[in-house]
Amino acid sequence: MHSWRFDAIGTHWEIETALPLDGSTRESVGGIVAAFDATWSRFRGDSVVSSLRAGGGRAMLTPSAADDAAALFPVYRDLGRATDGGVNPLIGSALDALGYDAALSLRPGAPQPARDEWEPVLRWDDTSLELDEPAVIDVGAAGKGRLVDLVSEALAHLSGRVTVDGSGDMRVRGGTARVALEHPYDPTSAIGVAEVTDAALCASAVTRRAWGDGLHHVLDARTGLPVRTWVATWALAHDALHADAAATGLFFDGGPGLADRWGVQWVRMSSDGRVERSPGFPGELFTAPGR
Repeated sequence: MHSWRFDAIGTHWEIETALPLDGSTRESVGGIVAAFDATWSRFRGDSVVSSLRAGGGRAMLTPSAADDAAALFPVYRDLGRATDGGVNPLIGSALDALGYDAALSLRPGAPQPARDEWEPVLRWDDTSLELDEPAVIDVGAAGKGRLVDLVSEALAHLSGRVTVDGSGDMRVRGGTARVALEHPYDPTSAIGVAEVTDAALCASAVTRRAWGDGLHHVLDARTGLPVRTWVATWALAHDALHADAAATGLFFDGGPGLADRWGVQWVRMSSDGRVERSPGFPGELFTAPGR
């Protein structure tokens, strides 16, 4: 296998292919990533979502960005309802308040819960994204999975196995990858192994993007505080969008039910070391599961 490693949207990526990627294919992938970042990054002052931060309003979307919105926000609707508001695309202000802001100051202030209901104030259509009030949109619960899908689909013409790995969010096409489930407190060990065949596996852990005194990027939108009960999740789905979203939802009580309704297989680990899994998860756990 040939490997292309690069940095994008603030993290490390790797694409594995049977043959080396040519320059035009790499340029196409770079264009997809750049367009996604220009719309959805809250860390860029010139992005579409940043243009709505201070006063709300209406921002025009490119056709590809409109497709993203049509894919992402219905998933957020399902996540919000399943988690009783724990997951919310207007969580950006809460992340900013705890120091995970555009400048990455990592200087926490007072917790700031997200708006109770986001659907009445956020709208999208084939041409635009609109907010009725100032807010910070953050699509981190599912956005990287969406981007992994876009990149993977752009490489669908290639023969052999193609693996797109966006630093924990992975999609495999044309074959099978055996993937270790990294222990959240020891990156040199694993709690199990998953078989990923023409599917996506996404992982999330509170030990990634962590700072300060117990702060990390997985927040409960209702309180503006980090979740505590679950420390790591893994979700296997037909696409990375739903795998990424399910991996976020699994930090909340309603997450397993939503994953089951979506047909997503999953594993999660609690802060006291308990491991739960869905009955059909395709792999092996080295720790005795609690389910």
